[in-house]
Amino acid sequence: MIPTPNNFDAVIFDLDGVITDTARVHAAAWKSLFDEYLRGWSVEHAEDFRPFDLERDYRCHVDGKPRYDGVRSFLISRGIELPAGDPADGPEAQTVCGLGNRKDRVFNEVLSNNGVEVFPSSVRLMRELEALGIACAVSSSSRNCRRVLQIAGLERFFAARVDGAVSAELNLQGKPAPDIFLKCSELLRVPPDRCVVVEDAISGVQAGRNGGFGLVIGVDRTGLGGTLLENGADVVVGDLSEVGAGDLDPWLEAKRQTGRAGTTTLAAGAYRAGQ
Repeated sequence: MIPTPNNFDAVIFDLDGVITDTARVHAAAWKSLFDEYLRGWSVEHAEDFRPFDLERDYRCHVDGKPRYDGVRSFLISRGIELPAGDPADGPEAQTVCGLGNRKDRVFNEVLSNNGVEVFPSSVRLMRELEALGIACAVSSSSRNCRRVLQIAGLERFFAARVDGAVSAELNLQGKPAPDIFLKCSELLRVPPDRCVVVEDAISGVQAGRNGGFGLVIGVDRTGLGGTLLENGADVVVGDLSEVGAGDLDPWLEAKRQTGRAGTTTLAAGAYRAGQ
């Protein structure tokens, strides 16, 4: 029996790449969108076609950010300027919002055809926390968050949800600003320093650090654990199968006493906490 934790009262989970395997769907949708757009751009401006890179471009410019921010960030990296447009723009509009809406269409087509894959280890951890009476929240930049949770049958686990739709309604800044995590903390009525944040994106661990959260766990599924550590993660694991509810309290205690949650070493290709 795991004792009731002393050092935290809530856990805030990112969705894509942490709870569900939809990060791969998002990445594929972004590549489809940008490669099509860049081909047309290269012909129109007589430049070489450089495809969207799933590692560098996705991680640096898109992952974890609100959809339109991701479009804008990537285009700027290629020296391309488009008018912002309006969220009501159709997917064929040559605007930031138009491109973002085109990506959303591709994502939803894949979601409808293939459903949602869930990481069993993440559900196991949520069940452990539920048994201890620890509140869980989900915080995501995706406007499709609620639909994904409903398809996956996971909505009941979360006492609070702050996603892209909520962010737009409340005018919250996207990651790496901590706004959406702080809103979750507020809805849960738990101070940030009593919350654990679980993220897989660089912008997400930055947001956890920027918000002063008690512990930021990075989930590294792509071999970039060192980058997550450099940008704000206290510990990094390859999968939440490496984390039990009983691990969180000692990591928080260690961080409060020493400023570190534990040593992190490169083992089996992934950074693992507390070894």
